[in-house]
Order: sequence, then structure tokens, then C-alpha cells
Amino acid sequence: MKKDIDYYLDLNYDMKIRRLSEEEGGGWVGEIPLLPGCMSDGETVEELLTNVNDAKKCWLETCLKTGRSIPEPQEEAYSGQLRVRLPKSLHKALTEKAREENTSLNQYIVYQLARSTGQQVNK
Repeated sequence: MKKDIDYYLDLNYDMKIRRLSEEEGGGWVGEIPLLPGCMSDGETVEELLTNVNDAKKCWLETCLKTGRSIPEPQEEAYSGQLRVRLPKSLHKALTEKAREENTSLNQYIVYQLARSTGQQVNK
């Protein structure tokens, strides 16, 4: 597969945006961390997004013309497993709550974590 400008523009690069204070001139600033120096600003979020996308296109075109390598976003792989050390008292309290709910400790912890992050959970 030929990796041309359209290929790179279709990749899902993360963007960080933040509101600028009045001392900084107001408006918004955004950057694409994976593409060093690729950033722009705008008076509104819409203007910022337009400007950052234009900066991204120029950044990518420059790399393609000069033969510089272009980093690509990577999907993070999650195993679904997590080892956590916790105080014995908390372990006991969680185990007791799981028993009250008539469920496994693992399922109880998953449920509570999902609830605390706003995830949809089925009990």
C-alpha cells in the first residue's frame, strides 16, 4: 500500500486542545503530540480545528517531500487484566460487599470501577 498524503490524513491522530487565558490572548490552541511541532490556534474551537487540520496537512506534506519518517498512531492493546495491591482492610471490605451482592469479588470490583468512570454496567 502506498502511503500518500490521503493515507496519513485518514489516520486517527490524537489532538490536545486547551483554552487560552486572556493574558495569552484568548481563543484556543491545539497540537498533535505525535507530530512534533504540529500546532495551531483559533478564536473559536471550529477555527482551531480547521487550523490544526491545515497544519497537520502541511506537516505531513513536508515530511513526504523531504523523505522524513512519519509516526503513525498505534492502537493500544489492553489485556483486560490488572494486578493491584491494596490494604488488607480494603480487600476484606470489598470481599464482604461482594458476598452481600451474591457475586464474585472480581465482578464486584469491575462493577464498581465501571460505575465510577461512568461506564454502562449490567449487574
